[in-house]
Amino acid sequence: MLRRLSISALLFEILLSSFAMARISPGTSTVPNHAEIIGYVFARDRVLSPSEIAAAKMTRINYAFADVKDNKVVEGFAHDAENFGVLTSLKQQNPSLKILVSVGGWTWSKNFSDMALTKETRKIFIASAVDFVTKYKLDGLDIDWEYPGLEGDHNAFRPEDKENYTLLLKELRVRFDREGRRLHKHLYTSIATGGSLNFLQHTEMDKVQKYVDSVNLMTYDMYGGDKNTGHHSSLYTHPDDPKHVSSDKSVQNYLEAGVQPNKIVLGVPFYGKGWTDVEATKNGLFQAGTSAKNLHLNYGSIASTLLAPGSGYVRYWDYSSDSPYLYNATTKTWVDYEDPESLAHKALYVRGHHLGGMMFWEYTGDPNNVLLDAINLGLHPTNEATAR
Repeated sequence: MLRRLSISALLFEILLSSFAMARISPGTSTVPNHAEIIGYVFARDRVLSPSEIAAAKMTRINYAFADVKDNKVVEGFAHDAENFGVLTSLKQQNPSLKILVSVGGWTWSKNFSDMALTKETRKIFIASAVDFVTKYKLDGLDIDWEYPGLEGDHNAFRPEDKENYTLLLKELRVRFDREGRRLHKHLYTSIATGGSLNFLQHTEMDKVQKYVDSVNLMTYDMYGGDKNTGHHSSLYTHPDDPKHVSSDKSVQNYLEAGVQPNKIVLGVPFYGKGWTDVEATKNGLFQAGTSAKNLHLNYGSIASTLLAPGSGYVRYWDYSSDSPYLYNATTKTWVDYEDPESLAHKALYVRGHHLGGMMFWEYTGDPNNVLLDAINLGLHPTNEATAR
């Protein structure tokens, strides 16, 4: 049974499948012909160094974020121009790497509804997107509108967002196809989307998916700020989970909404979330607690501190959810996070369901490429040497 394999058995299964692939035609392979590995890079106000990005281990980089002002795509941070230069230079190491700019995000989605409201305002945005992509020699645009028809971070929103979201992406695709012919290359469009049914109820995903290269499904942040502990990015739904959430459930909802499997890119977090004042019942899983803002840790910090000998934290594995978690009985602290074993399970899930690949938020959370290597090994076992 796939879900009950240990990590050693999982890796053996992955490696075994790589040998089997050489004996079967591409049409019968369980591995997508081109499984995407998409990394969001969030530099903020600093200049990236080429040496900090493992260009050979990704197929696509989404630089976060550009903003929307006066219906136009504009730079979000002071060093964006320099950083686009750094990222495009990585193609010397990996010629097939694609660099996109992601527009919006949780904080900068405030002007999407107004921009998408009319054909004229959408036309202004799309023209600016073409100029932006051309100026910085990028390969496309990622729309991270959080969220159409919903308030998000105190954003303007309206019922018309549902249809306007579709129109925006359709018109962007038409214009990018025209520009692509002129530039003699394909210009990518993608979207970052919410994992909840609420998102699907406020969009027309069966139509939208026709106009994008990938739907980057944000299957994380399912827990956080809650009054009880829980996995914020579990693969499967635990029977005791009061919220009944999981990555698998989100994927199934998207498939039922009409999104093609190869368009769905499964999102994973390179960070964990913590709770305090958690009693030891079930080692803290789904127990009452206080969500701790200072325990929003990236994987690098978790590995170097909480997983270190003598930290007081014990790692547990939830077989129902295929998720790890940590509990410190002395401090009554509970931490949910992603690790190589859980990502190996998710990679096999992506392969088994013929999804488009995996994406992660965000690159700097895994400074030693431990998680990225696990994704590479899981999705591209025949290219294992590339991840070394």
